[in-house]
Amino acid sequence: MTPEEQFALLTGDAIVVETAADLLEKLKLDRPLRIKYGADPSAPDLHLGHSVPIRKLRRFQELGHHVIFIIGDFTARIGDPSGRSKTRPMLSPEQIEENARTYADQLDRILDMDKCEIIYNSEWLAPIGSAGLFELASHYTLARMIERDDFAKRLANQTPISIVELLYPLIQAYDSVAIEADIEIGGTDQLFNFLMARDIMRAYDLPPQVVMTWDLLVGTDGHEKMSKSLGNYIGIAEPPGERDGKLMSIPDDAMGQYYRLLLDRTPEEEQHLLAAIAAGTTHPRDAKSALAREIVTFYHDASAATEAADEFDRIFAQGQLPTDIDEVTISQAQLDSEGAALITDLILAAGFASSRSEARRMVRQGAVRLNSQTIAAEQQPIGITGEEILQVGKRRVAKFILQ
Repeated sequence: MTPEEQFALLTGDAIVVETAADLLEKLKLDRPLRIKYGADPSAPDLHLGHSVPIRKLRRFQELGHHVIFIIGDFTARIGDPSGRSKTRPMLSPEQIEENARTYADQLDRILDMDKCEIIYNSEWLAPIGSAGLFELASHYTLARMIERDDFAKRLANQTPISIVELLYPLIQAYDSVAIEADIEIGGTDQLFNFLMARDIMRAYDLPPQVVMTWDLLVGTDGHEKMSKSLGNYIGIAEPPGERDGKLMSIPDDAMGQYYRLLLDRTPEEEQHLLAAIAAGTTHPRDAKSALAREIVTFYHDASAATEAADEFDRIFAQGQLPTDIDEVTISQAQLDSEGAALITDLILAAGFASSRSEARRMVRQGAVRLNSQTIAAEQQPIGITGEEILQVGKRRVAKFILQ
């Protein structure tokens, strides 16, 4: 494939290519280009939002280029301020290590791992020392840093910005220096960081990387970008049924973007789908079902997609219980003198809520059923005789076994 043909294939659906001329020149070098993608392990799951640029990495691999996936174990200690209205909490080294452990297995679902190098940025950032950090910081000005949109908004709102957050883009930019990246790809929210890396690479006498960004996938709420910290994400490694259920729950107006970004449909195909839904010739549920089936098939297989679709239909269309129900053992010591427990305690014991306030909210919302009966009172004691079935919503179901 000629450099011009590669260029057309790689840039057709990109939002930003900085610069197109640089990209074409790099493609003419007649060598595998070094393609950088980084992810901070702020949670153990990569999600479908990550899969948008990762699928582009696969495209680069198929053209013979070399992918370098950087796990930001060092930068995760700071937390990316992109799109944030407040400072992220710092993660402990133990949390970071635990979160990063599963990334290789998840990447294997999309990338050719024989053509992918996984590397941790602590390898070069941990030993950089104060002298190296001072040198790095000397190559950028505060005036340019606070031009960044999210920093500017926080300053206008008098929301604190920590010094360490100002360092984050610089440190991330140094990753490109360390690996001598030819191209960095990611979502549009990373544009400031990526462009800064071009400046920093010049300061270290390296050719600046080409920057390529794609649209951000909205989360299951249909409003905010898909994010681990916002909890509106669909994990790459989630079980087929869980992924199918989440995809079936996305808002109707988000479907077009999901088709375009996750299934490589063209903008014209996206608009055709949305028009068919608006005209009533395609039912939203059918469109979501087809979307879920194709995505589950990609990450698992056709059989898993069929089973997930059948399970969804059993639970949501026919009102039946899931076939796979977790059993939760409850002891007499957890019950009162009359052999009863509060419904909120049962919800917590099943792991369906992280706090009593969350459990109470579930009850108030009418989402809690015990043995098919809706529980309306937050303080209602429930007599436990064994094998009670607790439901929170449609998909979270547990059977209590009295010990």
